[in-house]
Amino acid sequence: MAIANQKGGVGKTTTAINLGTALSAVGEKVLLIDSDPQGNASTGLGAPRRLRVKTLYDVLMENFPIQAATMRTALPGLDLLPAEADLSGVELELGQTARRAFRLRDALEPLRAGGAYSYVLIDCPPSLNLLTLNAMTAADAVLVPLQCEFFALEGLTQLLRTVDLVRGALNPALQIQGVVLTMYDRRNSLSAQVARDVRENLGETVYQTMIPRNVRVSEAPSFGKPVLIYDLKCAGSEAYMKLAREVVGRERAQRAARA
Repeated sequence: MAIANQKGGVGKTTTAINLGTALSAVGEKVLLIDSDPQGNASTGLGAPRRLRVKTLYDVLMENFPIQAATMRTALPGLDLLPAEADLSGVELELGQTARRAFRLRDALEPLRAGGAYSYVLIDCPPSLNLLTLNAMTAADAVLVPLQCEFFALEGLTQLLRTVDLVRGALNPALQIQGVVLTMYDRRNSLSAQVARDVRENLGETVYQTMIPRNVRVSEAPSFGKPVLIYDLKCAGSEAYMKLAREVVGRERAQRAARA
Protein backbone atom coordinates (compact mmCIF):
# COMPACT_ATOMS: atom_id res chain seq x y z
CA MET A 1 0.00 0.00 0.00
CA ALA A 2 1.53 3.29 -1.14
CA ILE A 3 0.82 6.19 1.22
CA ALA A 4 0.96 9.13 -1.13
CA ASN A 5 0.15 12.79 -1.57
CA GLN A 6 2.26 15.20 -3.62
CA LYS A 7 1.56 17.96 -1.10
CA GLY A 8 3.88 18.23 1.88
CA GLY A 9 2.72 18.69 5.44
CA VAL A 10 -0.48 16.64 5.14
CA GLY A 11 0.45 14.02 7.73
CA LYS A 12 1.66 11.43 5.22
CA THR A 13 4.72 10.17 7.10
CA THR A 14 2.91 10.47 10.43
CA THR A 15 0.14 8.30 9.00
CA ALA A 16 2.64 5.75 7.64
CA ILE A 17 4.38 5.43 11.00
CA ASN A 18 1.29 5.27 13.16
CA LEU A 19 -0.84 3.15 10.84
CA GLY A 20 2.03 0.67 10.64
CA THR A 21 2.28 0.65 14.42
CA ALA A 22 -1.49 0.26 14.86
CA LEU A 23 -1.65 -2.59 12.34
CA SER A 24 1.13 -4.43 14.16
CA ALA A 25 -0.73 -3.80 17.44
CA VAL A 26 -3.79 -5.64 16.11
CA GLY A 27 -1.68 -8.64 15.12
CA GLU A 28 -0.61 -7.87 11.55
CA LYS A 29 2.98 -8.39 10.37
CA VAL A 30 4.03 -5.08 8.76
CA LEU A 31 6.95 -3.76 6.73
CA LEU A 32 7.27 0.01 6.39
CA ILE A 33 9.35 1.12 3.40
CA ASP A 34 10.73 4.64 3.74
CA SER A 35 10.77 5.94 0.17
CA ASP A 36 11.44 9.60 1.08
CA PRO A 37 15.09 10.80 0.86
CA GLN A 38 14.47 12.90 3.98
CA GLY A 39 14.21 9.64 5.93
CA ASN A 40 11.60 11.01 8.33
CA ALA A 41 9.76 7.70 8.69
CA SER A 42 13.05 6.03 9.64
CA THR A 43 13.77 8.71 12.24
CA GLY A 44 10.21 8.58 13.55
CA LEU A 45 10.58 4.85 14.18
CA GLY A 46 13.76 5.39 16.17
CA ALA A 47 16.27 4.21 13.54
CA PRO A 48 19.45 6.32 14.00
CA ARG A 49 21.39 7.09 10.83
CA ARG A 50 24.45 5.19 12.04
CA LEU A 51 22.42 1.97 12.00
CA ARG A 52 21.04 2.43 8.49
CA VAL A 53 23.71 0.20 6.96
CA LYS A 54 21.60 -0.80 3.95
CA THR A 55 18.70 1.28 2.68
CA LEU A 56 16.13 1.46 -0.08
CA TYR A 57 18.85 2.99 -2.27
CA ASP A 58 20.85 -0.26 -2.14
CA VAL A 59 17.73 -2.25 -2.98
CA LEU A 60 16.83 -0.09 -5.99
CA MET A 61 20.30 0.64 -7.36
CA GLU A 62 22.42 -2.36 -6.32
CA ASN A 63 19.77 -5.10 -6.40
CA PHE A 64 20.49 -5.78 -2.75
CA PRO A 65 17.98 -8.34 -1.38
CA ILE A 66 15.15 -6.53 0.35
CA GLN A 67 14.97 -9.09 3.15
CA ALA A 68 18.61 -8.41 4.07
CA ALA A 69 18.14 -4.62 4.08
CA THR A 70 15.21 -4.50 6.49
CA MET A 71 15.64 -3.59 10.16
CA ARG A 72 13.63 -4.66 13.14
CA THR A 73 12.09 -1.84 15.09
CA ALA A 74 11.39 -1.73 18.82
CA LEU A 75 7.82 -2.74 18.00
CA PRO A 76 7.08 -6.47 17.60
CA GLY A 77 5.60 -7.14 14.19
CA LEU A 78 6.87 -3.94 12.56
CA ASP A 79 9.99 -3.93 10.38
CA LEU A 80 11.57 -1.02 8.50
CA LEU A 81 13.38 -0.58 5.21
CA PRO A 82 15.10 2.76 5.92
CA ALA A 83 16.03 5.65 3.65
CA GLU A 84 18.94 8.05 3.45
CA ALA A 85 19.65 11.22 1.47
CA ASP A 86 21.36 9.26 -1.35
CA LEU A 87 17.88 8.16 -2.42
CA SER A 88 17.38 11.62 -3.92
CA GLY A 89 19.80 10.69 -6.73
CA VAL A 90 17.84 7.68 -7.93
CA GLU A 91 15.95 9.51 -10.68
CA LEU A 92 19.11 10.97 -12.19
CA GLU A 93 21.13 7.77 -11.85
CA LEU A 94 18.51 5.55 -13.45
CA GLY A 95 18.02 7.93 -16.37
CA GLN A 96 16.22 6.03 -19.12
CA THR A 97 17.11 2.59 -17.76
CA ALA A 98 14.75 -0.18 -18.81
CA ARG A 99 12.05 -1.01 -16.25
CA ARG A 100 13.12 1.91 -14.10
CA ALA A 101 9.55 2.29 -12.82
CA PHE A 102 9.47 -1.41 -11.83
CA ARG A 103 12.57 -1.48 -9.60
CA LEU A 104 10.64 -1.63 -6.33
CA ARG A 105 8.04 -4.02 -7.70
CA ASP A 106 10.75 -6.45 -8.81
CA ALA A 107 12.50 -6.15 -5.44
CA LEU A 108 9.28 -6.95 -3.57
CA GLU A 109 8.55 -10.15 -5.49
CA PRO A 110 10.33 -12.44 -2.97
CA LEU A 111 8.20 -10.95 -0.17
CA ARG A 112 5.00 -11.54 -2.14
CA ALA A 113 5.98 -15.14 -2.77
CA GLY A 114 7.09 -15.76 0.81
CA GLY A 115 4.15 -14.12 2.57
CA ALA A 116 6.38 -12.76 5.34
CA TYR A 117 4.21 -9.65 5.77
CA SER A 118 0.48 -9.11 5.72
CA TYR A 119 0.97 -5.40 4.98
CA VAL A 120 3.76 -3.50 3.25
CA LEU A 121 3.35 0.27 3.62
CA ILE A 122 5.38 2.56 1.35
CA ASP A 123 5.87 6.12 2.62
CA CYS A 124 6.20 8.19 -0.57
CA PRO A 125 8.01 11.53 -0.92
CA PRO A 126 5.88 14.71 -1.16
CA SER A 127 6.19 14.88 -4.95
CA LEU A 128 5.15 12.92 -8.01
CA ASN A 129 8.62 11.71 -9.00
CA LEU A 130 10.21 8.37 -9.94
CA LEU A 131 10.19 7.16 -6.33
CA THR A 132 6.43 7.75 -6.08
CA LEU A 133 5.98 6.11 -9.48
CA ASN A 134 7.91 3.05 -8.27
CA ALA A 135 5.75 2.88 -5.16
CA MET A 136 2.50 3.02 -7.13
CA THR A 137 3.74 0.49 -9.66
CA ALA A 138 4.66 -1.90 -6.84
CA ALA A 139 1.50 -1.37 -4.77
CA ASP A 140 -1.88 -3.04 -4.83
CA ALA A 141 -3.53 0.11 -3.48
CA VAL A 142 -2.97 3.76 -2.57
CA LEU A 143 -3.93 5.35 0.75
CA VAL A 144 -4.18 9.15 0.55
CA PRO A 145 -3.78 11.35 3.65
CA LEU A 146 -5.65 14.60 3.05
CA GLN A 147 -5.29 17.63 5.29
CA CYS A 148 -8.51 19.46 6.18
CA GLU A 149 -7.55 22.72 4.48
CA PHE A 150 -8.83 24.94 1.68
CA PHE A 151 -6.73 23.58 -1.20
CA ALA A 152 -7.15 19.90 -0.25
CA LEU A 153 -9.42 18.89 -3.13
CA GLU A 154 -7.28 20.65 -5.71
CA GLY A 155 -4.22 18.61 -4.75
CA LEU A 156 -6.26 15.43 -4.52
CA THR A 157 -7.50 15.83 -8.10
CA GLN A 158 -3.92 15.86 -9.37
CA LEU A 159 -3.02 12.76 -7.37
CA LEU A 160 -6.07 10.82 -8.58
CA ARG A 161 -5.15 11.74 -12.15
CA THR A 162 -1.67 10.30 -11.55
CA VAL A 163 -3.16 7.09 -10.14
CA ASP A 164 -5.26 6.77 -13.31
CA LEU A 165 -2.17 7.22 -15.48
CA VAL A 166 -0.23 4.59 -13.51
CA ARG A 167 -3.19 2.23 -13.72
CA GLY A 168 -3.40 2.70 -17.48
CA ALA A 169 0.30 2.39 -18.27
CA LEU A 170 2.06 0.42 -15.52
CA ASN A 171 -0.17 -1.22 -12.93
CA PRO A 172 -3.73 -2.06 -14.07
CA ALA A 173 -4.62 -3.58 -10.67
CA LEU A 174 -3.89 -0.40 -8.67
CA GLN A 175 -6.80 0.76 -6.50
CA ILE A 176 -7.53 3.65 -4.18
CA GLN A 177 -7.78 1.92 -0.80
CA GLY A 178 -9.09 5.09 0.79
CA VAL A 179 -8.66 8.75 1.68
CA VAL A 180 -8.02 9.64 5.32
CA LEU A 181 -8.74 13.16 6.56
CA THR A 182 -5.91 14.43 8.76
CA MET A 183 -5.35 17.39 11.09
CA TYR A 184 -9.08 17.72 11.68
CA ASP A 185 -9.95 20.47 14.14
CA ARG A 186 -13.52 20.24 15.39
CA ARG A 187 -13.33 23.86 16.60
CA ASN A 188 -12.58 25.06 13.09
CA SER A 189 -15.56 25.43 10.75
CA LEU A 190 -13.21 25.19 7.74
CA SER A 191 -12.18 21.65 8.77
CA ALA A 192 -15.83 20.61 8.90
CA GLN A 193 -16.54 22.20 5.53
CA VAL A 194 -13.56 20.49 3.85
CA ALA A 195 -14.61 17.14 5.36
CA ARG A 196 -18.13 17.59 3.95
CA ASP A 197 -16.83 18.59 0.52
CA VAL A 198 -14.45 15.63 0.32
CA ARG A 199 -17.16 13.16 1.37
CA GLU A 200 -19.63 14.65 -1.13
CA ASN A 201 -17.09 14.26 -3.94
CA LEU A 202 -15.60 10.86 -3.03
CA GLY A 203 -18.30 9.15 -1.00
CA GLU A 204 -17.31 5.84 0.57
CA THR A 205 -13.71 6.18 -0.62
CA VAL A 206 -13.18 8.43 2.43
CA TYR A 207 -12.58 6.59 5.70
CA GLN A 208 -15.00 7.27 8.51
CA THR A 209 -12.03 7.77 10.86
CA MET A 210 -10.57 11.28 10.91
CA ILE A 211 -7.18 12.04 12.46
CA PRO A 212 -7.49 15.04 14.80
CA ARG A 213 -4.99 17.83 15.13
CA ASN A 214 -3.21 16.70 18.30
CA VAL A 215 -0.08 18.03 19.98
CA ARG A 216 1.00 14.56 21.14
CA VAL A 217 1.06 13.36 17.53
CA SER A 218 3.36 16.28 16.66
CA GLU A 219 5.67 15.66 19.63
CA ALA A 220 6.17 11.92 19.18
CA PRO A 221 8.64 11.97 16.19
CA SER A 222 11.13 14.11 18.12
CA PHE A 223 11.41 11.19 20.57
CA GLY A 224 11.79 8.64 17.76
CA LYS A 225 8.50 7.01 18.69
CA PRO A 226 5.09 6.48 17.09
CA VAL A 227 2.38 8.33 19.00
CA LEU A 228 0.87 4.98 20.05
CA ILE A 229 4.04 4.32 22.04
CA TYR A 230 4.56 7.92 23.13
CA ASP A 231 1.03 8.38 24.47
CA LEU A 232 -1.36 5.48 23.94
CA LYS A 233 -4.37 7.25 25.43
CA CYS A 234 -4.25 10.52 23.48
CA ALA A 235 -6.84 11.32 20.82
CA GLY A 236 -4.34 10.79 17.99
CA SER A 237 -3.47 7.26 19.14
CA GLU A 238 -7.11 6.31 19.46
CA ALA A 239 -7.80 7.63 15.95
CA TYR A 240 -4.96 5.62 14.38
CA MET A 241 -6.16 2.44 16.10
CA LYS A 242 -9.63 3.05 14.64
CA LEU A 243 -8.10 3.71 11.23
CA ALA A 244 -6.12 0.44 11.37
CA ARG A 245 -9.29 -1.53 12.11
CA GLU A 246 -11.07 0.25 9.27
CA VAL A 247 -8.21 -0.45 6.83
CA VAL A 248 -8.19 -4.16 7.75
CA GLY A 249 -11.97 -4.37 7.39
CA ARG A 250 -11.93 -2.63 4.03
CA GLU A 251 -9.08 -4.80 2.78
CA ARG A 252 -10.91 -8.00 3.73
CA ALA A 253 -14.08 -6.79 2.03
CA GLN A 254 -12.14 -5.98 -1.15
CA ARG A 255 -10.47 -9.40 -1.15
CA ALA A 256 -13.82 -11.10 -0.73
CA ALA A 257 -15.25 -9.06 -3.63
CA ARG A 258 -12.33 -10.03 -5.88
CA ALA A 259 -12.80 -13.70 -4.97
